[in-house]
Amino acid sequence: MSTATLQAITRIRRRSRLRTLAVVLVGAGACLGLLLVTFGLGAAGVPPERSFPALFGVGDRFDLLVVRELRLPRGAAAVVAGVAFGLAGALFQSTLRNNLASPDILGISGGASLGAVTAVVGYGASGSTVNLAAFAGALAAAVAIWALAWRGGLHGIRFVLVGVGIAYLCGSLISWRLSEADLREGGTVLLWTVGSVADVRDGTLGLLTLGVLVLAMVTVPVAREQRALALGDEHAQGLGLGPTRSRVLALLIGVALVALATAVAGPIAFVALVSPAIARRLVDDGGPALLTSAVVGAALAMSADVIGQYALPGSLTAPVGIVTGLVGAPYLLWLLARSDRKGQT
Repeated sequence: MSTATLQAITRIRRRSRLRTLAVVLVGAGACLGLLLVTFGLGAAGVPPERSFPALFGVGDRFDLLVVRELRLPRGAAAVVAGVAFGLAGALFQSTLRNNLASPDILGISGGASLGAVTAVVGYGASGSTVNLAAFAGALAAAVAIWALAWRGGLHGIRFVLVGVGIAYLCGSLISWRLSEADLREGGTVLLWTVGSVADVRDGTLGLLTLGVLVLAMVTVPVAREQRALALGDEHAQGLGLGPTRSRVLALLIGVALVALATAVAGPIAFVALVSPAIARRLVDDGGPALLTSAVVGAALAMSADVIGQYALPGSLTAPVGIVTGLVGAPYLLWLLARSDRKGQT
């Protein structure tokens, strides 16, 4: 390889790193800016001259309650859950090489919702028991997809088709469970079908943050293998990788991220589907864009929660999952139409 070629490759890589860094910094800045803005919004808003000191524990009891006990945990929960969904979506799409391979479309999030709804309606559970049931439901859905899709190896299209079937099954079982619930239980489980960060705080928020941090660190060595997998199994084997092992490990991390985030915040729809697409377009380096997908996911979840709480007409409010669903559904229809046109050409 000539010196000129090596220099050109070095320039391309440097430009890609700088672009990734810029996207990450802008996304993180947007999340921080939105969080600071929320301190002053709503009927209980605290103006900046009081909210900034309250953020560091200085101020009267009302300011500390609003800033440190209400707004800060909610914003942090939206950011961390968005990171989990965005990163999981990027892992699924890059590993399965399918832009429709999203955990909520494949039934992973639906399995978590089914587990939570079953625990509440069927057994009257509450608190951490419901979170554990949601986590178990997501893992059970993933195991079912794996068992039904595995045929001497992991094939992307079969995995997606089986996952869509599992998603429909989970949706039907959730509807059946909801039909058995009384009015009080129906209100309790509603958030497990749409996703919300309103009540994520204290120990639950700490568990979510620690779990996502650990899984993100585990993703670092996996990220190096994603570009090789994108070239196909033969090229990956030529580079010394075991394609099946690498795909299984990446999907396991993705499932764990979705299970953890959904067990705490519910199935925040379409963040895992939309974030990788936006991240890949922003970075435009042909890679899986795992880091940028995580940051974009955080910004999307944070923005959707702010819109749902403070930007809807009248006095309406909506959980974050409803807002992301309203944004993500048209994108999914556009993606399906675009894929269909490509298939016909």
